[in-house]
Amino acid sequence: MTDAVLQTEQLGISFGGLKAVQNVNLTVKKNEIYGLIGPNGAGKTTVFNLLTGVYTPTTGTFFLNGEELRGKTQEQINRAGVARTFQNIRLFNNMTVVRNVMVGLANRPEYRCSLFTSLFRLPRHFKVEKAMRAKAKELLAIFGLLEERNQLACSLPYGKQRKLEIARALASDPKLLLLDEPAAGMNPQETAELMDTIRFVRDHFDMTILLIEHDMSLVSGICDGLTVLNFGTVLAQGSVSEVLHDPAVVKAYLGE
Repeated sequence: MTDAVLQTEQLGISFGGLKAVQNVNLTVKKNEIYGLIGPNGAGKTTVFNLLTGVYTPTTGTFFLNGEELRGKTQEQINRAGVARTFQNIRLFNNMTVVRNVMVGLANRPEYRCSLFTSLFRLPRHFKVEKAMRAKAKELLAIFGLLEERNQLACSLPYGKQRKLEIARALASDPKLLLLDEPAAGMNPQETAELMDTIRFVRDHFDMTILLIEHDMSLVSGICDGLTVLNFGTVLAQGSVSEVLHDPAVVKAYLGE
């Protein structure tokens, strides 16, 4: 299976007679930042939904560090080591910043409590909650969000909400982080800061990252490799330079 963290083999899904994604073969190696690009409707987010168990592939399969995950539930795939963010930020807006990160910790075995333990507020419940809060604060400090920990998530500016969503995803201790259009809605300064954040996550957390993005400056600035989707199939694949100079890609997406 080589040194791939993520490998897909002929991955695809059909909805009725519509082949939304077909024959997608990806190989993302450890510590790579890999880009999945293409126009709206190309099937990029559908691929993410396949990789996280939202959809079950109708063809092909996929592996995380050699473990086949096809047919697993969303919770099982998260426990195996896949976490994601969303194009439209999905924070718990009426919960505090620290509580949002604590939610991300809940699927880790060391922080689990039985319903009985939590319902009757047994000592382990308080011990686990204290440990979760400490770990959440540690993550928030890394992202420069510790001072805002008791604010509601909805009160954060847009760029910090993005950082919070990434922190929450990392709370589950993933091996592979999927970022769905992380720069959407950002101004150039926020995008530059996001690029630094993504590099930091890769280096500090020893992380492998697959991202969907339309901002070509971000893509060319941080990605190690690219796959371009067109109508659910692979149009081009390879190094950033090769793909962005591919005549078919230039003509279809970047302008002649």
